[in-house]
Amino acid sequence: MWIANPLDCRSWYVTDELLAYHDLEWGRPVHDDQKLFEMICLEGASVGLSWRTILHKRPAYRRLFHDFDIDACAAMSDEELDAVLADSGIVRARAKVYAVRGNARVAQAIRREFGSLDAYLWGFVGGRQVVGVWSSMDEIPTQTELSRTVSADLKRRGMSFVGPVITYSFLQATGIVNDHLLTCDRREACMG
Repeated sequence: MWIANPLDCRSWYVTDELLAYHDLEWGRPVHDDQKLFEMICLEGASVGLSWRTILHKRPAYRRLFHDFDIDACAAMSDEELDAVLADSGIVRARAKVYAVRGNARVAQAIRREFGSLDAYLWGFVGGRQVVGVWSSMDEIPTQTELSRTVSADLKRRGMSFVGPVITYSFLQATGIVNDHLLTCDRREACMG
């Protein structure tokens, strides 16, 4: 068990599983549409829950939602989504499960308009990663003007479970924002 220290970039990762996520994934710039969509869906599923819970259930989410293939998720029928709801491997919240299909349809429209989900999302930052300059975990915000802007646009387009706090978490997770602390040994590896 990791002991929390606000000056330690890993203080919120209290298990080996979460530590591995921090070291290998969190904050690394993502440009793959399928991975970006996966993270939108998983961050949305985490509303009201711990990220540890979602990370533990990620294999089941991938299996049930066609590895987050946007077109396959957009085509899922009510019957398929109801079958997903019966699987104990995920968080069985109807609104969150059905949001995957709805959000996939919005992602399809975004791809038609912008060419890719990547171009749309990275367009909010001019294609350049936003890099936080934080000395302690206490300094890292839970939302920013950027996350409020992205959230508002996603909601306007019809996405669900994309409030400004969860959107900021998504931006951090996908490396659009690099919030590794100045002292974190993963900070430079995640520069994009």
